[in-house]
Amino acid sequence: MPASVFVDTNVLLYSFDSRHPLKYAKSRHWLDYLWRTGHGRMSWQVLHEFYANAVRKIGVPSLEARHVVSAFSRWRPGGMDFAVVKRGWYWMDRAQLTYWDALILASAERLGCPILLSEDFQSGRRYDGVTVVNPFERNPEELAA
Repeated sequence: MPASVFVDTNVLLYSFDSRHPLKYAKSRHWLDYLWRTGHGRMSWQVLHEFYANAVRKIGVPSLEARHVVSAFSRWRPGGMDFAVVKRGWYWMDRAQLTYWDALILASAERLGCPILLSEDFQSGRRYDGVTVVNPFERNPEELAA
């Protein structure tokens, strides 16, 4: 397993959304694995998006969503600064990513994560030093082998 795996918002959201049983189970498996190994990373953007969407779209009680954000703050989320924004613009231009996805990728780079765990990017695609892994197509044990 690479030293760090950047977790996108969708993985967190599915771990609270039992309406999608397979994605629910797989996202929980990934997050449990990353907690056990200490390899999980994310940005404050991910935690902001999680909170807003968990409460508004999934119906997670706000107090529970706040506890989740608090717990994942132990993963030392990366911050947003102008260098990340500029790198996001680079990825928008180079790879035709949306602004928000480009910021996710730029944050993964900034945090030195060779793996970006997301279903919102093309699985297997490599962006310089970051490779996208779809958490619903692969298991963490496959990457550790």
